Amino acid sequence: MKKFNFLLMGLIFMTTNLMADEYIIDKKGMHAFINFSVSHLGYSFVQGRFNDFDGSFSYDEKKPNEAKINIVINTKSVDSNHAERDKHLRGADFLEVDKYPQAKFVSTSYAPSKDNKTATLKGDFTLHGVTKPITIDVKMIGGGKDPWGGHRIGFAGTTTLVMADFGMVKNLGPASKNVELSFIIEGIRQ
Repeated sequence: MKKFNFLLMGLIFMTTNLMADEYIIDKKGMHAFINFSVSHLGYSFVQGRFNDFDGSFSYDEKKPNEAKINIVINTKSVDSNHAERDKHLRGADFLEVDKYPQAKFVSTSYAPSKDNKTATLKGDFTLHGVTKPITIDVKMIGGGKDPWGGHRIGFAGTTTLVMADFGMVKNLGPASKNVELSFIIEGIRQ
């Protein structure tokens, strides 16, 4: 019986060591951001963010290619620092937040560079009721112990979306067909 218990404990220890660390996105401390930028007539940019989102990811420094992330965005939380424009963004021309209250990203692959400082993250992005595969260029910001006894890790990533691909066809002119999304994600290990 002792031999069996020893083997069982060894198996549990090995299984635990094989699992990736699980992180939640630091929403409470607001050390994470999802921002967007759209050209305004080719003369400037409209920039904003989504104030309410949640998510989690798994990451193992020894096996970074097995990293996974999922993010859920509350589309009503769109904020371009202009109340009338935000009302327009929430309406029928763009996000239709009453009909599509959430946007989602679920990763399908993570391909790190040899030094693990950059990566290509692929996944399915659902926006405005349409799901499309997207690619996010990722940069690892850093990771380690925090002052409160926990462990954190952070990444930044960008991607460019064609609004019409997601059913948003309002003509804003040729310079304004794309939106750049940037994700600054800090996770707290669980």
